[in-house]
Amino acid sequence: MISMNDLKKDIPASIVVFFVALPLCLGVALASGAPLFSGLIAGIVGGVVVGAVSRSALGVSGPAAGLTVIVLSAIEGLGAFDVFLLAVLIGGLLQIVLGLLRAGILGYFFPSSVITGMLTGIGLIIVLKQIPYALGLGDTAGAGEILSNIHPGVLVIFLLSLGLLIAWETPLVRRLKWAAAIPGPVLAVGSAVALAFLFNQFDNLRLLESQLVSVPVASGLDEFIGLFTLPDFSQIDNPAVWTTAVTIAVVASLETLLSVEAIDKMDPLKRTTPTNRELVAQGVGNSFSGLVGGLPVTQVIVRSSVNLQTGARSKASTIFHGVLLLVCVATLPGWLNMIPLGVLAAVLILTGYKLAKPVLFRKMWDSGPEQFLPFIVTVLGVVLADLLTGVGLGMAAAIFALLRRNYLNSHFLHKKQDTEPDNRARINLQLAEEVTFLNKGAIRKELSEIPHNAHVILDKRNCVYINHDVGELIADFIATADTRGIEVEVIERSEGVRVFPDDRFRAAA
Repeated sequence: MISMNDLKKDIPASIVVFFVALPLCLGVALASGAPLFSGLIAGIVGGVVVGAVSRSALGVSGPAAGLTVIVLSAIEGLGAFDVFLLAVLIGGLLQIVLGLLRAGILGYFFPSSVITGMLTGIGLIIVLKQIPYALGLGDTAGAGEILSNIHPGVLVIFLLSLGLLIAWETPLVRRLKWAAAIPGPVLAVGSAVALAFLFNQFDNLRLLESQLVSVPVASGLDEFIGLFTLPDFSQIDNPAVWTTAVTIAVVASLETLLSVEAIDKMDPLKRTTPTNRELVAQGVGNSFSGLVGGLPVTQVIVRSSVNLQTGARSKASTIFHGVLLLVCVATLPGWLNMIPLGVLAAVLILTGYKLAKPVLFRKMWDSGPEQFLPFIVTVLGVVLADLLTGVGLGMAAAIFALLRRNYLNSHFLHKKQDTEPDNRARINLQLAEEVTFLNKGAIRKELSEIPHNAHVILDKRNCVYINHDVGELIADFIATADTRGIEVEVIERSEGVRVFPDDRFRAAA
């Protein structure tokens, strides 16, 4: 239940979150190659619809930077925005199914190195995609046209906005009480609008309409309702739509679950969000967003952390911020169209930089090849191909690293070697509780290196499970040991305890 005491903190927090979410909704839509209005719809749905269904006290949902690559490539691949909306709707329904199937643990099966690589690759793409908007070129300028067509007014707005955003996050500025009360993106947008008005007085600095936000302005309620776009249901049998829907469902669920885990850890009241319910809430939100023309939504760490830091106590803050977005879109679209795209580029480039900081590459390198290899493979795959390919390649690299570690690791096999009185090598091989097929290569190597005429003691007293392939390997070694003059002594578990259900292995033992 929402109490009046909570509302005293939730309402001020919702206003701050609204000011942070507004430029991000527009910016994510811009980076996704989607209509800017669709980003605002997603922000409204993430606040009102997801907020109402979710049981997350502090999580805030909306269009996420982590999905920009998917949205951009999907809109281009599917050929029309309304076809993409159908994929969003289906993706939402799949998320509901995931939640009902209790798939809230889904995020635990993806290595952190792959998830970090995915977010880093997305960050790099965001930065690269926003450079033309930062220079006033739009998204159609060729490489040879850049230097000759840079718009000085847009460039000045971008640089000043970026400098302001960076300065606003420094400890020196954050120590100022009045500065801490004003979100950096709000100040940057306000300053950019003022500069754009000032630049109108100078021909060489004046911004073109194509360099400003452009959301449709409705003259009445009927026209406003007509701005919302319906999905193209005629494409329901299009395999590409279903592929996109599955991708959206999986990636949006992963990003949500990661955000839930992070925000729950930061919650001063240490409340726990039910992850399965959260997947259902996100699915309802995505289904509704796709139905009315919005981008896919996830729980977003940036907005959620701002919500927490500004003192929110319940999900009322999330819902109210969505209501504020709806009021703004319905009554003040003309004001939104005064915002220069250059300031949104600054917000997004800083967001992309935070996802792909150079220090992150060094940190992953220092963590060793098992972390760095899947990370860098995922980054390159996302940047050079697409998100799904990048994650797939990263998972393959992570599995390769795991197999290599299992091949080199001897925790499953403790080896002790000494010499008997007759100078024969005495080798004690003690198997661990679990011996899986991943250990097969290392065990084969150890057995092949046992010298001729050795005395081998194979100790299975700790074993609970031995994989079939490993069991056959050991059985073959025991059966052929006498050809190398090797004496094998097997120490079994207590009588009646079956370790490996292979009669050949037990008979040979």
